[in-house]
Amino acid sequence: MPETPQSPQPPKVLWLARMEYRFHSWRERRARKRGLLPEVTPFPGYGGVDWVRVLGRVLIVPPTRQRTSGEYASVRGWRSFAAVAVGYARVTITVAGTTHEVVADRGGVIDTVIAGRLEPGWQILTMAVEDGEPVETRVFIVGPDVRFGVVSDIDDTVMVTALPRPLLAAWNSFVVDEHARQPVPGMAVLMERLVRDRPGTPVIYLSTGAWNIAPTLIRFLRRHLYPPGAMLLTDWGPTHDRWFRSGKEHKLSNLKRLAGEFPDVKWLLIGDDGQHDPELYTTFASEQPHSVAGVAIRRLSPAEAVLAGGRTTVNDHSAAAVPWVTDSDGAGLVERLVEVGVLES
Repeated sequence: MPETPQSPQPPKVLWLARMEYRFHSWRERRARKRGLLPEVTPFPGYGGVDWVRVLGRVLIVPPTRQRTSGEYASVRGWRSFAAVAVGYARVTITVAGTTHEVVADRGGVIDTVIAGRLEPGWQILTMAVEDGEPVETRVFIVGPDVRFGVVSDIDDTVMVTALPRPLLAAWNSFVVDEHARQPVPGMAVLMERLVRDRPGTPVIYLSTGAWNIAPTLIRFLRRHLYPPGAMLLTDWGPTHDRWFRSGKEHKLSNLKRLAGEFPDVKWLLIGDDGQHDPELYTTFASEQPHSVAGVAIRRLSPAEAVLAGGRTTVNDHSAAAVPWVTDSDGAGLVERLVEVGVLES
């Protein structure tokens, strides 16, 4: 069973990180005085037959109105950031009938590996905080015979966001109604075909987006018929030694982790040329070609490239030594992947 990575204890914590934690603690005390209680927001995880990586966050969430259908109505991005993160909360997780206690991090994020034998495919776990009602979460268990998986970026790969430009990022994250977000044409069909052609294929959505918007992204993917998958996002804000977390480091470290956890799986890496995906994928494929089935890059239109702050400067991918395809939408990428043999015709 893979061990949860342990970060070395730094001798000194950045003052901004300490200030951020005090601010969240103050918000938590205010919310509790109003009678609001913390709850676990679960995120889809993944695992092997004898371990699971469980993901979630402990939050005090302000009430949100719902439609009679049960789906949240007019959910704008700022609501995702209005919730209060509960740092260092104690959470109980039940896996295969055994209960484990874990502690969330400073931002309330739960990211832990737990032992437990589960059958391949989607399985149900439960999580609870402060003796509250348990909530269900799903994890995808990768079978020992699986040899192919999919890792996909989200922003401008499956969803049109133009995220790299700061003002547009703020607009998309805090203002735009989630129902106004648009899918990239043909990408849901591509993703669904990859999963359909190879039963048991794990899908990992790896993004530099904040955990705050995970519920919005999950609903978006479901609404536009993308195959369900584990979600690996990050926590915005300062770390112990820097003002902002590194999105590139987040992606690369998770790719390396997946390669270590599933040494027999080759991953198809899907991204776009508006951020750092080509550079990251080239680096990873060059270092661990045995873990890469191919790379598929969605090429932004000229207008999208301007909004995204330009295209990648990496044009030579020969160092990757794996099939590398690019096109403007999902339909084009399907054709290119068929040509190089990653998809069957």
